Amino acid sequence: DAGSSVEEMEFNWDEYLEDTGATAAPHGSFKHVDTSLQNGFAPGMKLEVAVKSDQNTYWVATIITTCGQLLLLRYDGYGEDRKADFWCDILTADLHPIGWCQQNKKILKVPEGIKDKIPDQEEFLQRVLKGACSAPANLLEGLHRGKNPLDLIAPGSRLELQNIRDSLEAWIVTVVENVGGRLKLRYEGLEDSDKFDQWLFYLDPFLHQVGWAAQHGYSLQPPLAIRSLRSEADWQEILKKVKEEEEESSVPTDLFKDKPVIGVHSFSEGMKLEAVDPMAPFVISPATVLKVYNDKYFMIEIDDLRPERATSQRYLCHLNSAGIFPVQWSLKNGLHLCPPPGYPGQDFDWADYLKQCGAEAAPQSCFPSLTSDHGFKENMKLEAVNPVDPEEVCIATVTKLKDSYLWLQLEGSKKPVPECIVSVESMNIFPVGWCETNGYQLRPPRKAIVNKQKKIAVVQPEKQILSSRTVHDGLKNQELNSSDSVVINGKYCCPKIYFNHRCFSGPYLNKGRIAELPQSVGPGNCVLVLKEVLTLLINAAYKPSRVLRELQLDEEAAWHGHGETLKAKYKGKSYRATVEVVRTADRVADFCRKTCIKLECCPNLFGPQMVLDKCSENCSVLTKTKYTHYYGKRKNKRIGRPPGGHSNLEVAMKKPNKRRKRRKHFFVHKKKRSSTSVDNTPAGSPQGSGAEEEDDQDESELSHSLPQDRDKRKRKLRTFSFSDDENKPPSPKDIKMEVAEKLQLDSNPLEWSVADVVRFLKSTDCAPLARIFLDQEIDGQALLLLTLPTVQECMDLKLGPAIKLCHHIERVKLAFYQQFAN
Repeated sequence: DAGSSVEEMEFNWDEYLEDTGATAAPHGSFKHVDTSLQNGFAPGMKLEVAVKSDQNTYWVATIITTCGQLLLLRYDGYGEDRKADFWCDILTADLHPIGWCQQNKKILKVPEGIKDKIPDQEEFLQRVLKGACSAPANLLEGLHRGKNPLDLIAPGSRLELQNIRDSLEAWIVTVVENVGGRLKLRYEGLEDSDKFDQWLFYLDPFLHQVGWAAQHGYSLQPPLAIRSLRSEADWQEILKKVKEEEEESSVPTDLFKDKPVIGVHSFSEGMKLEAVDPMAPFVISPATVLKVYNDKYFMIEIDDLRPERATSQRYLCHLNSAGIFPVQWSLKNGLHLCPPPGYPGQDFDWADYLKQCGAEAAPQSCFPSLTSDHGFKENMKLEAVNPVDPEEVCIATVTKLKDSYLWLQLEGSKKPVPECIVSVESMNIFPVGWCETNGYQLRPPRKAIVNKQKKIAVVQPEKQILSSRTVHDGLKNQELNSSDSVVINGKYCCPKIYFNHRCFSGPYLNKGRIAELPQSVGPGNCVLVLKEVLTLLINAAYKPSRVLRELQLDEEAAWHGHGETLKAKYKGKSYRATVEVVRTADRVADFCRKTCIKLECCPNLFGPQMVLDKCSENCSVLTKTKYTHYYGKRKNKRIGRPPGGHSNLEVAMKKPNKRRKRRKHFFVHKKKRSSTSVDNTPAGSPQGSGAEEEDDQDESELSHSLPQDRDKRKRKLRTFSFSDDENKPPSPKDIKMEVAEKLQLDSNPLEWSVADVVRFLKSTDCAPLARIFLDQEIDGQALLLLTLPTVQECMDLKLGPAIKLCHHIERVKLAFYQQFAN
């Protein structure tokens, strides 16, 4: 464009996902990344903390959640009461392991806030500390205090790596680089050469702390590939030097406590199976168990029938090694099995091959069971290591899934790479944004998406204006991406956010869709994690655009966090709005709680705390009507926008890449109400309390096409609901509808439970709709407040069934007015 400034080509995941129409693989599917963000402290651990009101005394506290060097604590004695929870920094707070006060003659004293609850301090401490797990002393004191365990694997640290290509022996490796737990390793003795460098995640089962080989009876020998580069005397001298410097370069043993445990296998030499070579994971081939070392390890060789073969593809395996399958697994899953080189013909048959080799197939019992419960789906995007060039981390697309295996197409690699076969538990795959978070270069696609500094149009009724706030947001976003957001282990690390599916979902969110959300998101960068959480909530709404409207940033409000542009799709139209999210971990819990209240759901529906059994808000016993009374927003019932009001929510129309019929552009704004109409939407109805309605072209055309007598019928039906300005029902003399059959009620509908409402509906010709009332938890109070517009909007019913349902609701209302209103 004329006058545009020079733009830097920069890959942007959000724009890429929007342009490709793809979704990101859920963060919770990458267990190794979750583990790498843990700081050694765990919820439930106890420690002794200085009491804020009296720094000379201490009391026992329990860790509620962790985030980098931050801990959320609760003094013992508060039970489930979270009002006194507090964050503290491990580096600066006065924290100690259990027993520290007794050893150092310090005073343990009950804080003032719970003094009345603990009459006998000694008895209370004996009870709460019995069987309790203390926070690790080494993480609270000394050089390791406040450090993320992952940071302790610094460049220069030494580890032992098993020689997976030729034997059980191991050799010393030095850490050259640590990228979020992904380590660049160099064999000891090759300091000046990077030719044999390897990249492994620190939890790799073949990577160990120094001393592991001696402890398990294995020798330290350099791999065959490098052994000839030095004399035997040189290697022994290197080994001697390493042992002398062991204390200086060693890594704490605790760091490997989360490594996968290697189980006992039952393979025998000569057994046949199907396998994927981890160094070239592009095809599935016949393979043979070449050697069994012990009950933990065995060697696999990819079959090659050529007599002149110079090298063999062999590698060390254990019970849970990825890429080994029973015979016929490919056939059963409709996959191609690549015949061994030198095999006569292309039609490979296992029965003939086993007979020809005089071998037996490894039984199914030798292999661990595979799972499909992993969260990955076709066309999802993630970041993955290029197996041909492990320096590269590329954009990857899931093209196929079979059990717990993914087929990935890599984009942007320097050289084209075939589809890779990886396990869902592979430590060479990462969630979207991992590279950016850890400051590592992600290989962009060949046609890079340009991250332009955009001006976002803020839509007002009838016009568009440019907002200086959104331009400011763009600048803040650039600052965040380029600087402090990469400090993942510090205050910008968001704790894991749990979706507590049992909690009350409120009027905006669909309970069924909430139940389908992952159990948790994160941990990770605050902005990225919270953006993912809000996006999931928007997509779980009855009307995504309505939830986006509730979450959008009010331009008149004070700016406290970081603005992110979120999107929603509803009825074929796209919407976007600027939403404020917090940037630091200490504000995450409060942000989640306030967002829940804004959406009129249980304050614990999502947040850094998992609700295991009983919600502290006791939301399960509250119906929609009662719940909204406690937590709903006290809104002005007028839906029309106040004079001068505006929104930063805009409708994004698809780019016209083909010739098509010209369409009008519809921008979302709240419907204005004529002076004669009354908004009958109750605060507790599933539709929400005063929530705005989207202008919908189809609905508008429908309303114009309705005959006049239907409009009259609709207005008559709407006359019978409670008005906005008074909470009492209209008197019987105001009722103008003629009811064909008088209803006699045995109990007051105001006291009906959800089950009572369902029972009534099942006795009518609207019985199939009873399930909707059950799912949306509509009790008697909410039933009396339902109107035709509400029923149509929230239950997505056509006009005919909606009128039939409202006829029965009006019968209940009339019976209520006549039998119980006085």
